[in-house]
Amino acid sequence: MELIKGRPEDVTGRLDKEIRVYDLLDSLGVAYERIDHEAAMTMEACEEIDRTLSEGVEEGVTICKNLFLCNRQETDFYLLLIPGDKPFKTKYLSAQIGSSRLSFAKPEYMEKYLDITPGSVSVMGLMNDSEKKVRLLIDEDVLSNEYFACHPCINTSSLRFLTKELIEKVIPAMEHEPVMVKL
Repeated sequence: MELIKGRPEDVTGRLDKEIRVYDLLDSLGVAYERIDHEAAMTMEACEEIDRTLSEGVEEGVTICKNLFLCNRQETDFYLLLIPGDKPFKTKYLSAQIGSSRLSFAKPEYMEKYLDITPGSVSVMGLMNDSEKKVRLLIDEDVLSNEYFACHPCINTSSLRFLTKELIEKVIPAMEHEPVMVKL
């Protein structure tokens, strides 16, 4: 695995949704680095990716968990960003956002609103939510690191860029006001 600056030179065989992520970041002037890898299906594979993403970064970089959730009626949808090593307890989140009975949303909603499939969930999918059906929830600990890492809507590549750029440029461009939570 090799850390590469910016978008792939050759986009042959890459999905449109991945290319749209690079287009967005480039249009916003966000500097990012990328690694291509096999689909990350195990924690061991994720650890290797995190080690590569951490090259040259003192505090290290880890891809956070991205959980796509909904209420019982499947009318309210949420994308939760939480540190990968932090346990997720539904009741703590429910109380903070005023929505009971949260559960994982069905894959068809993930594809419908974010154009993402299971295993590739990423904050970058919000760029595809033109109807603004998904509320962005960010655990405050995600913002404590200098760098943020995520998939570009596909789990065979990973990106790192400054957390500051996520908050000041990327999220505003996707027009999703984040709700800060403490889990």
